[in-house]
Amino acid sequence: MSAQEQNPVFAIQRMYLKGMSLELPHAPAIFLENQQPSVEVQLDVSHAEVVEAIHEAVVTVTLTTKVGDKIAFLVEVAQAGIFEIRHVPAEQMDILLNVVCANMVFPYLRANLADAVQRTGFPPIHLAEFNFEAIYQQRLAEAQQQAQQQASPLIVPGR
Repeated sequence: MSAQEQNPVFAIQRMYLKGMSLELPHAPAIFLENQQPSVEVQLDVSHAEVVEAIHEAVVTVTLTTKVGDKIAFLVEVAQAGIFEIRHVPAEQMDILLNVVCANMVFPYLRANLADAVQRTGFPPIHLAEFNFEAIYQQRLAEAQQQAQQQASPLIVPGR
């Protein structure tokens, strides 16, 4: 194998909207409410190898907006990218997929989410940037903590 064949390869193949769901369960009455809405955002990052060296990274945001105790609208957007990744050390793949790819996919998600919300008749919501590296590090720490808790022996008092 030549040295060129061993060089790391990272290339975007495609960005696409994998799925979108939008609900306005209390329309049209919700438009008559005068209270300021509250917004809850949930984020998830996932990835899978589609075929050898071709990976899909998916960023999913679920946005729930309430006026009082009523849901004004609920929108979920799953934005994906397909990436060619070759000759990258295994220990770097997780951070590449969960951080680098997620950062590349997110602007497309943000634009699709803002467009969908604007189409509801509510003002568009522009999500702030997420620190995908911090989210990744937090999830790693949580997974390590869970592994340690499962590995530690159960101590029963009085025995």
